[in-house]
Amino acid sequence: MTAMYPTPSGTRDVLPDEMRELRAITDAIRTVFEDHGYGEVWTPAIEFESAVDRMGGSGGGYRLFDDHGSVLCLRSDLTVPIARVAATRYATAEPPLRFSSFAHVYRGVKPGRGQMRETLQAGVELIGAAGPEGTAEVLTVLCRALEAAGLREYRIGIGDAGLYSALLAECGVDDARSARILDALVGRDLVRLSVEVHDAGLDAESTELLTTIPLLRGGAELLDTVSERVATERLRAVHGAVSREVAERLIFDLGLVRDLDYYTGAVFEIYDPAAGMPLGGGGRYDDLVGRFGRDMPAVGFSFDLNGVHIALAGEQRGEGVA
Repeated sequence: MTAMYPTPSGTRDVLPDEMRELRAITDAIRTVFEDHGYGEVWTPAIEFESAVDRMGGSGGGYRLFDDHGSVLCLRSDLTVPIARVAATRYATAEPPLRFSSFAHVYRGVKPGRGQMRETLQAGVELIGAAGPEGTAEVLTVLCRALEAAGLREYRIGIGDAGLYSALLAECGVDDARSARILDALVGRDLVRLSVEVHDAGLDAESTELLTTIPLLRGGAELLDTVSERVATERLRAVHGAVSREVAERLIFDLGLVRDLDYYTGAVFEIYDPAAGMPLGGGGRYDDLVGRFGRDMPAVGFSFDLNGVHIALAGEQRGEGVA
């Protein structure tokens, strides 16, 4: 009997047949990125913990010491390292700057949820392009990359990172409770969110607004039906800047927030009916590059290449497709 030597939970071996398929997907996506002017960069898998924490990119959970006693961490996303590169290695370059990357990221996960600790991601960052036009460009590249990989049924959920926070502030919710409510929203725990909102002692109109908004998602017409208290101007501007083909892929989600604190505007997630969880996401992070010393607006995305592969296989089998 052959002894078994398992890999750590949340990691796996990729064997030749699957590797060939992954390579074909990666090559197709890389061609799209290159055709749109996004130059590929490679950054270290390890960064100084102090820098990553200060830039809002912590959350990986994997730390180690170097031979000088400095605390290092494995990168938990692709955005923070590229923001560092843009601000330091391209300190005098004329924006906009366009970068792409293909690399593994490492994140701590909760036991028993089947989540991956090591994930191969692809992504782009557009740095120095402000407003809806930059966001529209990145969404266009995202759609073309997913289509080049072979996906046909995908959709992109899009929200605004500041929309719900602004509502909490307007309704007078204190900072501590706001943090708990936003944490529930990130986890899509709408029961906990509802309890926190009802316990805040707000007037009936505010309570209804804060418990209803996270449930609202749909096409662009949704933006015309919500209360005037809900700031949808930035989402309207993005919708107006994208092509019809990209607009048809968008699902406006007024409760969408992401679990990294550097997002400042539009945020998005990638869905496919053949996948059981989001394939990736991104958004605007207009303040992040400035933390490294050069103030520039930015927007980008990354997605899980293994997840795209699984979704593609599911689509080909007809799983989740109406």
